Amino acid sequence: MQSLSHAVKTSLPNYLSSLPVPDSVGGWFKLSFKDWLALIPPTAVVVGIGYISYQALCPAAQRKSCSGRCNDNIRKHEAKVVDMIDIENIADKAAFCRCWKTKNWPYCDGSHGEHNKNTGDNVGPVVIKRN
Repeated sequence: MQSLSHAVKTSLPNYLSSLPVPDSVGGWFKLSFKDWLALIPPTAVVVGIGYISYQALCPAAQRKSCSGRCNDNIRKHEAKVVDMIDIENIADKAAFCRCWKTKNWPYCDGSHGEHNKNTGDNVGPVVIKRN
């Protein structure tokens, strides 16, 4: 406990008072290379404390987990989500992409199959057929 007390009461203040912190803005331009090197450790500590505080206190800084799925909650109990919609103004049948992976947008080209295999998702096209 005495060593901690000595570090806080004597060593740390002596170290901080020995740092080459200039008195004016112009003084920063007159620092030598050795002076700049001496300022790196305390600067790194301050930046580290600031970053850790930001991560802990700012909800926007916390990362959200990403599963790679594009369908996180629609009919997850089904192996593949496919909707049938009757529309009068189409030819016979049309499949529209919902996975955003198609190379023939907005039509489905089956790209969801590979996406589903790679991610465990169950997304499928919207199939529109005429009666």
